Amino acid sequence: MTRKLSSAQIADLARLVPPPTPALDVPAVAHPPRSFELPTRLYGLTIAAYAAFLAVTAIGFASPGMIVPIAICVVYVAMAFGTPALWTRIRPEGATPPLDWARFRHAGIETATGRIGAGEATVQVLILPALILAWGIAIVALYAALT
Repeated sequence: MTRKLSSAQIADLARLVPPPTPALDVPAVAHPPRSFELPTRLYGLTIAAYAAFLAVTAIGFASPGMIVPIAICVVYVAMAFGTPALWTRIRPEGATPPLDWARFRHAGIETATGRIGAGEATVQVLILPALILAWGIAIVALYAALT
C-alpha cells in the first residue's frame, strides 16, 4: 500500500549517498564487445540465404502487385543485417575483431551451454535461414504446380 509522507518524514527517512568516484586507472567508458564472435563468412551466408529466399519468392510470384511487398521485405532485410554490420565497424581502441575462419574452425565458439565446434556452430547459425529458403522454394513449387 502507499501512504502520503510529508517532506519532514521523507527527510528523516532519506539517506543521501554521494555518487561513486571513478577510479583513475579505469576508463570512463567501458566499450562492450561489438563483434558477434562469428566469422564474417557465416554472416554473409546468412544474408545470402535470406536474399535467395526473397529472390525465389520474387521470381515465383512475379506480378506487378508484388513489387511493393518484395521491396518492403528487401528494405527490412537490409536494415536487419545492415545495422549490426555498421555496429561492428565501430571499433574503439582495444576492440576485438571477429573470429577469422581458421581460428573458428580450430577453437569453435563458447555458447551459453558450453563450447561447441565450428561445424555445430555453423549448423546452429544457418539452420533457420536454410529452412526459410527451403520453405520458400516449396511454396513457389506448390504455387507453380497448382496454377
